[in-house]
Amino acid sequence: MGFKMQPMTVPEPAPGKDQLFTPEIRAEIDRWIAKYPAEWKQSALMAALVAVQDADTDNNPGWLSQKDLDDVAHYLDLPPIAVYEVATFYSMYELKPVGRHKICVCTNVSCMACGSDEIVSHLEGKLGIKLGQTTEDGHYTLKEVECLGACGGAPMFQIGKQYYENLTPDRVDEILDGLE
Repeated sequence: MGFKMQPMTVPEPAPGKDQLFTPEIRAEIDRWIAKYPAEWKQSALMAALVAVQDADTDNNPGWLSQKDLDDVAHYLDLPPIAVYEVATFYSMYELKPVGRHKICVCTNVSCMACGSDEIVSHLEGKLGIKLGQTTEDGHYTLKEVECLGACGGAPMFQIGKQYYENLTPDRVDEILDGLE
């Protein structure tokens, strides 16, 4: 029983920046980079993550894989950990697959006081999933989020980029029935 050498693997070189993402995604990221002085291009990080997450690619629509995070880091000349820190801090970034319709239910103070617990309970019963889960058919993900800034219309949720306010169980059913 002696020490056995393991073969050494050399990592593949990082792809050229013109090979990362689609031309449309690169153009969107570059548009954000151009808003900042050259030495501050890392300021485009959050927008770059949104552009990659929102891209309708075959690989992973609606969420960010580790490869996506690494590619954003390479594109912006950032250490990967800087990208991971941002992507794991903000609830707007998804790091695992999500349903076609991500329902972000606000459960913060105003929404809670106006009945968000009833809305969450109704959604969980209707969809057969709990907060943080995705339906088996991949249609819906139910996510609890902090304040979405629509306190005057509490309780509320967001699906895609659309806010729905003053929710009741009947209004929730109407909204879900209207989705494709």
